[in-house]
Amino acid sequence: MTAEPSKNHTARSIGKPAPPSHPLVHRVSIAVTVIFLTVFIIVPVVNVFSQALAKGFHAYATTFVAQPRSMSPGLTRDERRQLSSERRQVEKTWHAIKLTATVAVVVVGLNIIFGLAASWSVTKFPLKGRSLLLALIDLPFSVSPVIAGLMFVLLFGRSGIFGHWASNLTWPDPFSLQWLGLANGWPGFQFTQYYSGIIFTPLAILAASIFVTFPFVARSLIPLMEAQGSDEEIAALSLGASGWRIFWTVTIPNVRWALLYGVILCTARVFGEFGAVSVVSGHTDGNDTMALRIEKLWNEYNTQAAFSVASLLSLLALITLIIQTVIEWRLLKASNVAIKKDAP
Repeated sequence: MTAEPSKNHTARSIGKPAPPSHPLVHRVSIAVTVIFLTVFIIVPVVNVFSQALAKGFHAYATTFVAQPRSMSPGLTRDERRQLSSERRQVEKTWHAIKLTATVAVVVVGLNIIFGLAASWSVTKFPLKGRSLLLALIDLPFSVSPVIAGLMFVLLFGRSGIFGHWASNLTWPDPFSLQWLGLANGWPGFQFTQYYSGIIFTPLAILAASIFVTFPFVARSLIPLMEAQGSDEEIAALSLGASGWRIFWTVTIPNVRWALLYGVILCTARVFGEFGAVSVVSGHTDGNDTMALRIEKLWNEYNTQAAFSVASLLSLLALITLIIQTVIEWRLLKASNVAIKKDAP
């Protein structure tokens, strides 16, 4: 007779807020949090944008938009030299932006495939060595990005384990694809530039970026898929649905917000990755990502351009933060709906 009231009391106590703390402790904790966020997040971000616009919007725009050649006549030799230098800087900056975006698209796409496969394997089936697989998924969190880049150099460098094969690998530069006309054969497109090897090429940047980002999608999906269980998939299977239909109509809709959350985190890490890509890029202009481009501009004492490119990365981070907040709100709302459905 006494067990049932105790159980009801436990059920009612779940979800209640913690006992109120001392008002002074509450205020001090809020003040410390606000001060910390202001000093280490708000002030640096505001400083990036203020430094980028310190010389006016025209100077900011010239980091990304070259002055037209029609304005060259009538200029002195030094002015023409300066204008030519600005054009080269703009070309290098846009090449870094395109390379970063291309790497992000490929890395995120591959991580979606890997994350879904890993989370499905870990949560939907009895798997021997599950703890080892989870530890391997979390490995990039504990390994320094610089060590990750060095690992690829030791594997695919000329003296590496796979150095002989990797050094003889030839592959086309995706940005060199050009239309040469049907006279050169159908379809008329042809790559005009090829890379030799893996290390110190964009392919090494892609490999390093995959390594440092692959846990994000998987780790966003695994907790949710564990909590959901396999009841809905089993029910769909008992009704005669095929495996692919179960995957697309049951599994994916249930985890779509967690999947998007992992994609956002993965994208943000790809855009901001520096350590691993710095090791494998060779510090050549053709292998610069946005992060590496900022470093080079800073080392060349072109601080205004460095802050301009940094402001673009900061803007992407702010957009990521907003999207992440919306996704977290949707995930919380979905979990609350699921709790209400399960409640008696």
